[in-house]
Amino acid sequence: MSELPKTFDPAAIEQRWYEHWEDKGLFRPDRPGAEPWTIVNPPPNVTGSLHIGHALDNTLQDILVRHARLQGKDARWVVGTDHAGIATQMVVERQLNAQGEKRTDYDRDAFVDKVWEWKAESGGQITRQLRRLGCSMDWANERFTMDEGFSKAVIKVFVDLHEQGLIYRDKRLVNWDPGLGTAISDLEVETREVQGKFWHLAYPLADGSGHIRVATTRPETMLADMAVAVHPDDDRYKALIGKMVKLPITGREIPIIADEHADPELGSGAVKITPGHDFNDFEVGRRYGFKAAEMYNMLDAKARVVQTADGLIPDAFIGLSREDARAAVVEALKAAGALIPHVDKDGAEHDAEPRTIQTPYGDRSGVVIEPWLTDQWYVDAETLAGPAIEAVRSGAVEIVPKAWEKTYFNWMENIQPWCVSRQLWWGHRIPAWYAEDGSIFVAETEEAAQAKAGEGVSLRRDEDVLDTWFSSALWPFATMGWPDEDVRAAGRYPNDILISGFDILFFWDARMLMQGMHFLNEVPFRKLYLHGLVRAADGSKMSKSKGNTIDPLGLIDQYGADALRFFMAAMESQGRDIKMDQGRVEGYRNFATKLWNAARFCQANGIGGSDTIEAPEANLSVNRWIIAETIKTVQQLDLAFADLRFDGAANTVYHFVWDRFCDWYLELIKPILQGERGLDSAETRKVAGWVLDQILVMLHPFMPFITEELWHALGPREHDLIVARWPIADARALYPEAMKEMDWLIRFISELRRTRSELNVPPGARTHLWIEAEVADREAQAAPPVTDVEGRILANAVYINRLARVDWVEFLRSGLVFDTATGERLERQGVTHEAQGCATFVVDDQTYMLPLADVIDFDVERTRLTKTVAAIEKERDALAKRLENPAFVEKAKPEAVEKARSDHAEKAAEAERLREALERLG
Repeated sequence: MSELPKTFDPAAIEQRWYEHWEDKGLFRPDRPGAEPWTIVNPPPNVTGSLHIGHALDNTLQDILVRHARLQGKDARWVVGTDHAGIATQMVVERQLNAQGEKRTDYDRDAFVDKVWEWKAESGGQITRQLRRLGCSMDWANERFTMDEGFSKAVIKVFVDLHEQGLIYRDKRLVNWDPGLGTAISDLEVETREVQGKFWHLAYPLADGSGHIRVATTRPETMLADMAVAVHPDDDRYKALIGKMVKLPITGREIPIIADEHADPELGSGAVKITPGHDFNDFEVGRRYGFKAAEMYNMLDAKARVVQTADGLIPDAFIGLSREDARAAVVEALKAAGALIPHVDKDGAEHDAEPRTIQTPYGDRSGVVIEPWLTDQWYVDAETLAGPAIEAVRSGAVEIVPKAWEKTYFNWMENIQPWCVSRQLWWGHRIPAWYAEDGSIFVAETEEAAQAKAGEGVSLRRDEDVLDTWFSSALWPFATMGWPDEDVRAAGRYPNDILISGFDILFFWDARMLMQGMHFLNEVPFRKLYLHGLVRAADGSKMSKSKGNTIDPLGLIDQYGADALRFFMAAMESQGRDIKMDQGRVEGYRNFATKLWNAARFCQANGIGGSDTIEAPEANLSVNRWIIAETIKTVQQLDLAFADLRFDGAANTVYHFVWDRFCDWYLELIKPILQGERGLDSAETRKVAGWVLDQILVMLHPFMPFITEELWHALGPREHDLIVARWPIADARALYPEAMKEMDWLIRFISELRRTRSELNVPPGARTHLWIEAEVADREAQAAPPVTDVEGRILANAVYINRLARVDWVEFLRSGLVFDTATGERLERQGVTHEAQGCATFVVDDQTYMLPLADVIDFDVERTRLTKTVAAIEKERDALAKRLENPAFVEKAKPEAVEKARSDHAEKAAEAERLREALERLG
C-alpha cells in the first residue's frame, strides 16, 4: 500500500495512467468469447482541435465504453479522423500562401502530396487532445477516411449506387461558396442577421395596361427573372394570370404565373421568380414547367455577372460583382422609372426600405453563399430513406430522447436529393470518366471505365471529389473491414449505440442509417443518443465571434480531466442543452479531493483494498447499512445506464460518495476504528475497504484517473481498475432493519445539529437530551428493542455522543438516565423536569428537548431570530411583488425572471425554517 500524497494533484497522475493503459493494450483487452460491444466515434476533422462540444460528446461515449468494459464485454470504441476536404485544403493552401506560393502552382497530384505531408506532421493534434480527456479508444486500430481500405469502400459504394440508378448527375441549385469555389452542405452555411434593404419594383405589363409591383432584397437578380408569381386565389391578380410583363432594363418578357408560394399577406402579394438563384424560386419554376437547363444563371463561380443564355443582359453589367451589380441595377431601375421609392414615417423618400435580412455565409470562407445553378452528382436520398424510416418506426433503432423521432421523420419523409460532389482537389475523387461526346462511364478503376467505353475512346476523369459526409456515412462498417470482410458474421456490426449531437442528425446519423440499411441490410446501430449543445453561462450559443467559447484543455489544466468529465455527465439531461458553469467544474474537482481525502483516512486507519466482489459478512448495523446503501446505488446506476440517464447516474454516485460514505459512514465508524465499546473493528475495516472498492469501480467510467490511482494505492492488485468487474447488485444484502435504524439515526442527528446551528449553540458545546417517551414493559436489565425510541438511542449511543455532542440522555417517564460516553444505565426515582430553557425538535412524531439555558441566552436568541426572520420575509415579499408584476415577467430576460423565482423560493424556505427555530425556543 503506497501512501497517498496529502494533496490531490490531477496533473501528477493523468498522463502516467493514460500511457500505462495504452501501452498495456487495456483499451481493448484480449477477451476471447466475450460478448462484443462496439461504438464508433463521430470522426473529428483531421484539422480540428478539442472544443467543448467534443468534450461532451466523447465523455459520454467513454463513460459507456468503460462501463461495458467493466461488465466484461469485448468493448471496442472505433476511433479515427475525417479527411475534412474543405478545411484541410484551406489549411494547406494557407501554408503555401505564407510561403509565397498558391495551390495552382502545383498540379493536382503534387498538391495532394503536400496535404499528406501536412497530415503526417500536424494531423494528430485532435487525437492527442482526446487522450488528455481520458478517451479509452481502440488506438491500435485507428482509421482515417482517406486510408486505402476505407477509400476502397467509398469508391465501391459510389459505383454500386450509380449502377443501381441511385447516384446520377443533374443540374440543380446548390449552396455555392464563391470564396472557396465549391458547393457546400447546409451544415457549412452560417446564417447571420444583416442590415439590408428591401426594394420595391414596378414591372410593366407587356400590353401597356399597367404594372405589377414586386419587392426584393436582391434587385440585381431581376436580370435573370423568369416569371412573376401570384397566389391562385388572390382576387387582385386572377385576371392577370397568363399575361406577360416586360422586364425593365432588358425588355425581356416573362409570364405571370399562379403558385401558392406567393403569399397574399406579404407585401404586394406578387413575387419575382428567379429559379437560377433562389431555392424556393427553383421549385416554383419546376412546378411551372421550366427545365433546369432552361433556367438562367447570371453569375459565374466567383459570383460575377455573366451573360444569360438569351444574351439580353446589357454589356455594362457583365463582369460586375454581386455588390457592384446591385448598385448599377438600382440606378438603371431608377432611370427607367421602375423603382418605387420607400416613404418613411417622416414622409421622406428613399430608394429602399431598411430591413434586417437573414443572410447565409460560408462558415469557413466568410463569404455570402450564392444559390447557384450547376451540374453536380446527386444521391437519390428519397429511395434510401425508406428503409431507414422503417428502422426507427419499427423500433430496430431507438432514438433517445424519443422526442427527436418527430424531427427525424419530418426530415426523412421530405428529404431532397443529396449533392455529393465538391469542387476540390483533396478528397475521394469521383470515379467517373467522360468521353468527348459527353458520355459518362462510372467504374472503380480507370481500366474498368476504359473497358466500358471501348478501345480508342479518349476519357477524362471527373475533377470533383466527394462530400466528406458521403464517406463518413460508411463509418460504422467501412472502419470494420467492409467490403473485404463479412463484418456482420464477425460480430463487428451493428454497433450497440451511437452518441451524437442533435445538430448532425441528418448530415451524419440519418445517412449512416441509409447506407447501412442499403449495403448490409441491417441497422448500423441499435440506439441513437442525441445530446444537446454546450452553451455559454447565459444560455447563448458559443462562438468565436462572440468571444464566449471555453477551451476544455484550459479547464483540464486548471481542474483536471476527471472534474470536467464529471461536470459533462452530471449536466447532461436528455433533451436539454448544457450551460457552461466553471464553478460547477471546480465543485467536482472538490468532489475528487473529498474522495482522495477519504482514501487517505482509510489508509491511515488500516483500511485497504478488498479481496472479494461480494459484500463481506457484517453484524454491526452501521456496516450492514453501508453495504445496503452500496447495493442500492449499484441498482440505481444500472437503471440509469440502461435508460442512458447520464445525469442520473452521475448524481447517484456523487451523493452516495459524498453524503453517505464520506459525510456519514466514515464519521460513524471513527469510534469503532478507535476500539470503543469493543465494537468489531476488523469487520468494519473489511466492510469499509469493500465499499471503497465498489465506489472506485462505480465512479471509474466518470473519473477514470483518480479512481485508478486510488485503486492501486489501497493495496496490491491482480489487475488494473480499468478491467475490474462491475459491482453486483445483490438484493440479499439490503438489510432492511439496519436501513431503518440508520435512517432514523441520520435524521435524528441531522435535526439535532440543525437545531444547535439555528440557535447559535457554540460548535464545541456539549449538551444533554431529555425525552418524554413511553417505554415498553420489560425486565429491568433487558435490552430494549431497536425498533422503539429507547432502543435506538441506547443502541446508537456511541454515535450520538460523538456526532451530536450529547453526554447523557434522560427518559423522563421512566427515570432512566443513560451515559452515552460509557454506555452505563442508571435508574432514577421520581425525577421531573420543567421544559423551561429547552429547545425542541421532532423526529418521527417524537419530541426531543435540549436543555440549553446554561449554553445560550434564550432572550437574545429570540430577538436575533425575530429580526432575521423579518428581514428575510421582507426580501421574500419584495421578490413576490416583483414576480406578480406582468411587465417584469414579460419584458425581463428569461434568466432574470428565473433567478427571481429561485431567490423567492430560497427566501421563503429560509423564513419558514427560521420561524420553526423560533418555535423551538418556546
